[in-house]
Amino acid sequence: MKNKKYYAYLILKTGEKGVAGNWDECAKKVLRKEARFRAFDTEKEAEEWLGCGAEYEKRLKPVLKKGIYFDSGTGRGLGVEINVSDESGNKLLTKVMPKKLVHKKHETHFVSRGSTNNYGELLACFYALKTALKSGVKKIFGDSKLVINFWSKGIIKKDKLGKETLDLIDKVYKLRNKFEKSGGEIKYISGDDNPADLGFH
Repeated sequence: MKNKKYYAYLILKTGEKGVAGNWDECAKKVLRKEARFRAFDTEKEAEEWLGCGAEYEKRLKPVLKKGIYFDSGTGRGLGVEINVSDESGNKLLTKVMPKKLVHKKHETHFVSRGSTNNYGELLACFYALKTALKSGVKKIFGDSKLVINFWSKGIIKKDKLGKETLDLIDKVYKLRNKFEKSGGEIKYISGDDNPADLGFH
């Protein structure tokens, strides 16, 4: 099931503005009119955008918590790529991975050809856990609900996954248990707000 979205809109001619709870409601207000509109994950974000003048270029960035952030993507056309960073976007893979495996220019890691993006998210979570355990950081954030809510907890359908993925799930599951026993937690963050985001959702 898709996450609920809130649609902020501003009709430029009349100044009418508001937040709709679904696209159909918003469309009735804005279609065939000169208007600005945008989807948000929360009603509060939608209202804040309207309060800032409903300008597209003014994207509200949340204040991020201190933590380790991870992501995976395929946008460069070179296969699956993973990234691990802190809340400021500083890349961290070299702290837990041999430097020869980290791309010199992008400071990311390219996963072996044929891997899926979901496998990449799981591998990024693995390195985020290693980084957090090594540095003593207690919060990890990622934008893959599959990895956070299922695979890293060992909740899987074994017959649907290959051996390489199952082996990595086992490693991540063990690391997550160790991390949580030390007081750590893994939480979801929107890809739009993730400082480790590779921009390739």
